[in-house]
Amino acid sequence: MEISTLATYHCLAFVWYFFVAYSITHVKTEERPSEVFLYGGQWKYLTVLNLVLQAVFYGVSFLADVLRLIKKLRCAKCIISSRDLLFSVLAFPVSTFVCISFWTLYTYNRELVYPKSLDGVIPLWLNHAMHTAVLPFALLEILALPHRYPAKKKGLILLGFVAFLYISW
Repeated sequence: MEISTLATYHCLAFVWYFFVAYSITHVKTEERPSEVFLYGGQWKYLTVLNLVLQAVFYGVSFLADVLRLIKKLRCAKCIISSRDLLFSVLAFPVSTFVCISFWTLYTYNRELVYPKSLDGVIPLWLNHAMHTAVLPFALLEILALPHRYPAKKKGLILLGFVAFLYISW
């Protein structure tokens, strides 16, 4: 794919994730069911953290595309390697996990992950933006751009470390 097309896609994806993350963090607090947002507020949910992660990833991707367009190849190499590491170790696995685990649990017993009391608080489009659209975006990224993946051991250690930090939190 051409760099300018990739830059446009990455910019639009960044804006989309920024908008969705902004939207979920600004849900009216007086309408939230109190039992859902006790300890840690919204930041305890992997879904919200994933939205921020995706926004960061697409922001880094857009920066890498811009640097490649203006021929700053020395800076671009560092950003590109960071982008590839971020995608392969965190952005793709977390978005896949969020989508698959949410909809599996929702199908089994929606009260486990998305109580009916949230229907009046979080609009349907926002629910799908947080839990459904993340996987097609990640798959489109795989098709749009070849990434350099880290060694399996390094990738698994980094993913395990981040998973440990999240579970500890």
